[in-house]
Formats: sequence, C-alpha cells, structure tokens
Amino acid sequence: MSSEVAAPRRRARVRVEGTVQGVGFRPFVYRLAADLSLVGYVLNDECGVLLEVEGSDRNVARFLDRLASNAPPLAVLERILCEEREPLGAGRFEIRESARAGAADVPVSPDTATCADCLHELSDPVDRRFRYPFTNCTNCGPRYTIVRSVPYDRPLTTMAGFAMCARCQAEYDDPGNRRFHAQPNACPACGPSLSLLDGSGQPACLGGARDAVEATAELLGRGRIVAVKGIGGYHLACLAGDHTAVAELRDRKHREDKPFALMAGALDAAARLVEIGPAERRLLTSPARPIVLAPRRSDAAVAPAVAPRAPELGVMLPYSPLHHLLLGDVGHPLVMTSGNVSDEPIAYRNEDALGRLAGIADAFLVHDRPIETRTDDSVVRVRGSRAALHRRSRGYVPASIPLPGAGTPVPLLACGGELKNTFCVAKGARAWVSHHIGDLENYETLQSFAAGIEHFQHLFDVTPRVVAYDLHPEYLATKYALERAEVALVGVQHHHAHLAACLAEYGEPGPAVAAIFDGTGYGTDGTIWGGEILYGSLRHFTRIGHLLPVRLPGGPQAVREPWRMACAWLQASGIEPPADWQPIARLARSGLASPWTTSVGRLFDAVAALCGVRSEIHYEGQAAIELEATCDPRERGAYRMPVRSRGERLTIDPRETIRAVAADVERGAPIGRVASRFHRGLARATAAACARAAAENRCDVVVLSGGVFANRRLLELTTSELRAASLRVLVPERLPPGDGGISYGQAAVAASRITAGELSPC
Repeated sequence: MSSEVAAPRRRARVRVEGTVQGVGFRPFVYRLAADLSLVGYVLNDECGVLLEVEGSDRNVARFLDRLASNAPPLAVLERILCEEREPLGAGRFEIRESARAGAADVPVSPDTATCADCLHELSDPVDRRFRYPFTNCTNCGPRYTIVRSVPYDRPLTTMAGFAMCARCQAEYDDPGNRRFHAQPNACPACGPSLSLLDGSGQPACLGGARDAVEATAELLGRGRIVAVKGIGGYHLACLAGDHTAVAELRDRKHREDKPFALMAGALDAAARLVEIGPAERRLLTSPARPIVLAPRRSDAAVAPAVAPRAPELGVMLPYSPLHHLLLGDVGHPLVMTSGNVSDEPIAYRNEDALGRLAGIADAFLVHDRPIETRTDDSVVRVRGSRAALHRRSRGYVPASIPLPGAGTPVPLLACGGELKNTFCVAKGARAWVSHHIGDLENYETLQSFAAGIEHFQHLFDVTPRVVAYDLHPEYLATKYALERAEVALVGVQHHHAHLAACLAEYGEPGPAVAAIFDGTGYGTDGTIWGGEILYGSLRHFTRIGHLLPVRLPGGPQAVREPWRMACAWLQASGIEPPADWQPIARLARSGLASPWTTSVGRLFDAVAALCGVRSEIHYEGQAAIELEATCDPRERGAYRMPVRSRGERLTIDPRETIRAVAADVERGAPIGRVASRFHRGLARATAAACARAAAENRCDVVVLSGGVFANRRLLELTTSELRAASLRVLVPERLPPGDGGISYGQAAVAASRITAGELSPC
C-alpha cells in the first residue's frame, strides 16, 4: 500500500467570503478537489461559499494553499475561515444546491466585459455561438444588472425565463467546461434574442442584412440615430464622425454642450481619438470597461458637436458581445450616450424606451433579456499613474467597500446628496455604495432612487435602523430620509461627508486637515458653503477656514449664469462692474435673493466669465472645465491670493487675484496665461491654508476632496505644494471626489457615532 493511501485522513470545513458567487468559484473548487483526489462538497449560501474537503493531510493542505493563490480571475477573496472536522470516509466531491438559512452577507459580482474565449466563439463561423450577442461564461458577462436576489443562481436572475437547451445544459453540468454552473449561459437555440424596431416600435425590415445587428450598422452608416439596449440600459448611438447626425442627436436629446461618450471598436481605434498611456490602456481593457477621460488628439475624426470646447474625450471599448458585433459591423467609432432625455434616468425597459425615446431614436435595437437594475457607464480619469473614478457605476458596482475599524454595529442607510446622487447601505464591516442615480431634480429620478434603495436592502438583507442624510432641508434625498419614522436619523454636514468618505476609503479615523472645494453645500450656519478648510475625523469636524464669502446674486440663477458671479466678485474686489451688469450689482448689494457663499466652484465661474470663456453654462462645472482647458502649460506664474486670519478662522482671499485677472484681461493678456496663473495661485493659497492648519493642529495628513478637485491641474498643483511641505495627501480614488462619494461618507460618520455611543439606533 502506498504512503499516500496509508496517510491519515483529514476533513476541513471552509467558509470563503468575498466576491465568490457568479465568478466560477464553485467549478474552480470542484476541479481543484478532483485534481487532489478529495471528497466533500461545495455550495453557495447567503454568506459566500461553504465547502468541506476530505483526503490525505498533505492533499488537504495543498487544496487550502491553492484555494487562495489560484482563485478565478473575477473572484475577490476577503476572508477564508477553516475548521477541522471528523473524517467521514469514502465518498465523492459534489456541487450541492445553494442554501439560504440566514441573513444575506455576500458581495454580488459587477458586470464584466466579454472574455477572450467568448470573443473567439463570437467570431468563429463554425461555432454555434457565432455572432450570438448574448455569449458569456463564468469568466464574463452580466451579473449585477440581472441578479434579483442571492444566492446567485439562475432562478434568482432575469435569466430565469430562459430554459437551457440540451447542449447548454450539458456545458452547465460539465466540470471541465468553462460554462460549468455559468448562470447566464445561453445560445441562439434557447437564450435571449435581438429585434430591430422602427421609430414607431414596429418590426423593421432587415433588407439584405444577415441579422438585426448588421441591419442596425447599416442604419448608423446612413446617419440614423439608434437606441441600443445594452447591459444596464439603453444607449443612443450614431456615427461619431457624422456632423449632421451628432448635431441632430444633441437637438433631439436637449443636451446643448455636455460631451457625448464614444465607443471605439478596439484599442488602436481609441488611440486615434485620445492620447493613451499605459494607465489608460489598462483601464480601457479592464474587465470593468469604463469610459476613460483622456486628452483628445488634435486629429481625432469626430464631429465638433461630440464634445464642444472640451479638452478631453470620454472613450470606452465594447464590453458586451452585442457591442463587439455592432462596432465591428459599423467599422467606425460611435457616439454611445445615455438613453434618456436631458436629466432623466436612462431607459432600461423596452416599453419605457419605446415611449421616452420615440422622439429621439429613428430605430430601436432591443432584446428580451430583462434588466433588473439600470446602470450607467462608469467614468474614470487617470491621475498620475492611478485611476480616479468620476462616476462609479457599471463594472464597479456593487463591489463592497470596507468601513473603518469594526464597521457599523447596526444596519444603516445613507441617502447621499442631491446632485450625482448615490446611496449607501451598510452592515458590519461592509458598505455597498449604489450605482450612479443622477440628479434628484425630477420625479423619475426620485423613483429610481427609491427603487434602488429597496433593491439594495433586499439584495444585501439590510433593514436599516439608522438613516443618515444631508443637512439641506430641500434635498429630495433628505426629505426621503426624514419620512422614515421607524429609524434613528442622523444629519451629516455635506463637506464633513466628503472628508469622512476619503478618510474611510483609506481606513483612517482621522483627525486630518481637509480642503473641501465644491459648488454648493449646506453649512451648519444655514449659509452656502463650498470652499472649506476643515479639521476633523470620522465623527466630528471643525470649520477652521474658508474662502472669503461673496454674494450669490439671484441664487440658483447665478449658478447657471457665471457672469453674475463675475459681477459679484468684481464688486467685492472694489471694481465697479460694467454698466450692463449694474442691475445685478445692485441686487448683490441689497442682499435680496443673494445669499452669501464661500463656493470655490462659483469662483471658477467668475474667472471663466471675466476671461470671456463662458458666461452661461448648460451642465454642471462647464465653466471650470473650459477654463482649465485654456491653461497654458508653459506658464509658471501665479496670482497672489493671501490667506488671512480672521479670529479663529483662516480666510482665503481672492480679491487681489480678481483685480489682477481683470487688469490682465483688460490689457489683452492671453487667456491661457490668465487661467494658468489663477489655477496656480489658488493651489498655493489652498496649500498654505492647509499647511498652516496642519501645523497649528500638529497634524500631517491633508484630505483634498469635493467636485472642484476633479480639476486635474488644480489637484496636481495643490498636491505638489503640500508634499513639498512634508504633508501626506489623501485624495479619493475608489469613489468620486464629487457628490457621488458622500453617501459613503455619511455612512462612515453614522457608523463611527454609533460605535462611540453618540447615536442610539431605534
């Protein structure tokens, strides 16, 4: 008898936590156990994957070692717990039915771009999945957008209505097949199918095209606009180089200037549109396949209306078989923008799309696989050599983000803000930040917000006992929170939430000094904050400085018309505004409908208007984006912007800068020089204020966050100044610097206060 047979037997029970469902983890365990001649079982349950293995002590040890080191590429292992069990003797290894006996506590995998193996089948004329637009396997395909509940099994997804044919079932049952237990597995004989409809929703004639995708490509080639149903919702597509089609799409969609996203068929096609470095290449080809913002090439063959006056283009590569087929058939980059009107949520159900997009699309490429959760494309920009998320959605959601320390002792919900809304549910050590919801400024988006919360609470089995919200009394997210009488409520100041989100992302409790710059945030004193120097931790903060307050003439109207802010800042700086601005100057002096604000976003608006860059905006941040685009990279000068002490607070005072900007513009100085000097002057003032606050508080950590720090030039200049002062700088990476990250910050604040005993849950 061999020593292997004679060796003592061992049985181990193993709990694997993390993103381990829907990523081929059970088939991986099955094959690993078979390779090592082990018996036992593996199953999905509400906490992840549970398994038992039995065999020789040596082979069980090998199994446990390879379990972590050889896991499938899409798996994210957070914790492996092992306990010894009494051996049971002979048997076999099997995949058992999923079990659910308690509260769900398992991450759901994000949707993942089509893998190389599936792409090969898609393009192979002899393969049964040739040109099948719903090809997928355990290594790729839809996950989050089709899941209805956990454990992640086909009956709990939107694939439940598609019974597998004999050949697909055989793949699903074969441990040696990469589709072994692939829940969305399908083929042309049994799976979802495509249809091309005309503008009125009736079946369109395919003509000589071999299928609906090829017929759609022909329509696009003739300058038509087509609504295309993808993974998380509808896109509106047209040829990116067709001036007439792009202009028509802008007109029909009521989207005046905001850049359109582009989809290029391959990396080399993307490289003809934007400057691509190694980091951009990694992002474009990553499983998440986000929209990547990168500097546009001067010879990019796109219509001017794709991104008017924007220095960057947002480009993505195909991430589903349908997109690969469509881009391949068209042969040119496409505009691929959200399927909605203006600021409404994207359409994701066929009947909804046919109703809402009928006045925009000339045709509809639809399919019959339901989308459970609408999900926009994610948006990422490279900062240095690292990725910085600007919109976290498809491909990243719903991956959990840890909460610092012990997390939250009770389940909670954080409702986020008004613009670029996300919400967050949390329990224990995990927080789940939602996909991008959008601006809560209409009923449709509010419905999407409420439905998303309900889905997350069900999916992750979170029944909140605490709800956190923004202090602004008119935010719809705040009103939603205040209507939940069955829970304990905690208001979190807007800029504190930004600070807490960044600290929590890095697992730090604080304290830290922070510069939080954005457009609008409701202050604890009832005024409009937006240029704040804070000192604080997850639990509490102190406002130790801010931008010099100035009037916001006309309130919300001043946000849409930057020239009003130019008028207010000229007046505050001792310069008489032009004659045609005098009515607004008088309004600001009177204080009527002109609240005080410390907003850095509005300061950017003022300088953009003074420079003649932008007097009115059509999307948030437009003036600042276009001002940054004009900067002369060779300019090394900076306008002086003093940091003054007023009582216990620091004040960043831009009045001298405004006077210098006005004088330089009057002299005819190049706008690129003026814009660059403004950016550098603000960066130096910000760094000086933070360094002074850090020294006074004996702190060496500085957080930079808020939507203004989406400005790459300002962020890089400020970071450089702070590091030169030997300060450690934290900036958001896993979440956006803007309001898409504050729900996580609200959750972190609430959790820390509960843990400290400052907040009693209901």
